[in-house]
Amino acid sequence: MSTDPHTQQAHAPHLFLPSKGAALLLVLLGLAAVTAALFLRYGIIQNTPIGLACEAGEASFTCKLRLVVIVMFAQECFGWTALIAALVQLWRPNAVALGVGLVFALLGIVLYNTRVSALAVTLLVLSFARPQPAKA
Repeated sequence: MSTDPHTQQAHAPHLFLPSKGAALLLVLLGLAAVTAALFLRYGIIQNTPIGLACEAGEASFTCKLRLVVIVMFAQECFGWTALIAALVQLWRPNAVALGVGLVFALLGIVLYNTRVSALAVTLLVLSFARPQPAKA
């Protein structure tokens, strides 16, 4: 059995890593997701005057958006979508599944779906230990 590091390195599978362009896009999407989630949480959902106006029956776009986001986090849509995307990423690593999982996990962490979103983040991190899929 050979212990030459060059021979072992030639047979080692290439692990999944997004390209530089995809990594930059993922960073920008992550920043946009965190910014949007923070605005939704602190600017709309937890904003007392907006909450009181919406509860009083105002029918503005802001109130409709607030209601949709509240229903989505009550049903844990952000966390479950992130978990499904993370499982797809773990099964067949690709930049699209990583991006979807990352965006929804970040939305879920800020918007009250922390348990399922944290599990999705864990699976997304584990997906970097998976071999890169073979090119067709």
